[in-house]
Amino acid sequence: MKIEKSEKLFAQSKQVIPGGVNSPVRAFQAVGRTPLFIKSAAGSHITDVDGNTYIDYVCSWGPGILGHAHPQVIEAVQRACADGLTFGAPTEKEYILAEMIREAMPSMDKVRLVNSGTEATMSAIRTARGYTGRDDIIKFKGNYHGHSDGLLVKAGSAALTTSVPDSGGVPAAYTQNTLVALYNNEDSVRELMEKYGDQVAAIIVEPVAANMGVVLPKPGFLQFLREITQEYGSVLIFDEVITGFRLGFGGAQEMFGIKPDMTTLGKIIGGGMPLAAYGGKREIMDKVSPTGPVYQAGTLSGNPIATTAGIETLKILKAHPEYYTQIAQSAEKIAAAFRDWADKKHKKLQVNQIGSLLCAFHTDMPVVDYDSATSSDTKAYAEYFWYMLEKGIYTAPAQYEAMFVSAAHTKQDIEETCKIILERQ
Repeated sequence: MKIEKSEKLFAQSKQVIPGGVNSPVRAFQAVGRTPLFIKSAAGSHITDVDGNTYIDYVCSWGPGILGHAHPQVIEAVQRACADGLTFGAPTEKEYILAEMIREAMPSMDKVRLVNSGTEATMSAIRTARGYTGRDDIIKFKGNYHGHSDGLLVKAGSAALTTSVPDSGGVPAAYTQNTLVALYNNEDSVRELMEKYGDQVAAIIVEPVAANMGVVLPKPGFLQFLREITQEYGSVLIFDEVITGFRLGFGGAQEMFGIKPDMTTLGKIIGGGMPLAAYGGKREIMDKVSPTGPVYQAGTLSGNPIATTAGIETLKILKAHPEYYTQIAQSAEKIAAAFRDWADKKHKKLQVNQIGSLLCAFHTDMPVVDYDSATSSDTKAYAEYFWYMLEKGIYTAPAQYEAMFVSAAHTKQDIEETCKIILERQ
């Protein structure tokens, strides 16, 4: 596998772009190699600038549930472009997409369209604070909700305290109202709520954690969050930027039968274009400007090109519910291949899978939270990554990311992937 053009482009990019990339994980630092520069993609495959083609399980970090360059989506976007790229004024498409989201997720009485998952979660938290008149929020160690200042935090030495910034450039004052609990640990939440409950505006959670690898909620954990937020009058926010329209048309909240007060969405609802959303109960969302005092705005929010891509993507998913069965079965086959390989080679490996999301952790400890996830051998993961890449399989260049399966992955793609996994020494 030759990557001379990628190497040259990376060297050039580092001169004008921090680290040579516009999102850190793309730099391949976690696997210690030069990142690939992609030229094109179609269906289940991507092709780099050197002409190497790979079966893709990154899927643009989740949006590509239909695969790349779906003809129906591309044709609709091309038609929309002919009418203009952005107007800075309302369009019918904004209403259509918001209504489609609302019908899929009845917990969202009203929806506001934005441009990124970070913007959605930041705005949802601001709205929850405006609605409750409280300042504190609770997030979970290992859950990622974008890079806004108040959410770039990790647990301190005691975990159950006000967190400290997890990034340079974030003043400590910005995170003093962010409390950190332990994912899948009810006691850690209860302890914080007993101490700070009357100050907690919201609990925000990835219903299925997908940013420390894939970690499933323990039975009853999400229901516990629903009950304790109701007990203390706090807002329950489901961050479904990844799980929304991926674990099913109604997202994780439909799968687990939990109705949050607010939801954030992204990735799939943009159909490959920059688009995200936040929404929830009518009385909460009516606090958002111009109806209420919580300010949020965006020049490109709900632009006609992104909404077109989102509408077409959701139309296809709604018309083909069998896709969800197909991609879940494909993910199950890949997960089984990982487990078979580990058994035959006597390797430490834990595989978490739900729907079309999965992750293989190189550890012998069941992965149920941040600490067990980070017990994974990242050197072993890097070796696995490069083995797969050399064999024509493109997976996440970092241990703590999900593997995504799309409807474009054919039976042959899955069989080839499983075969390559099982042949690894």
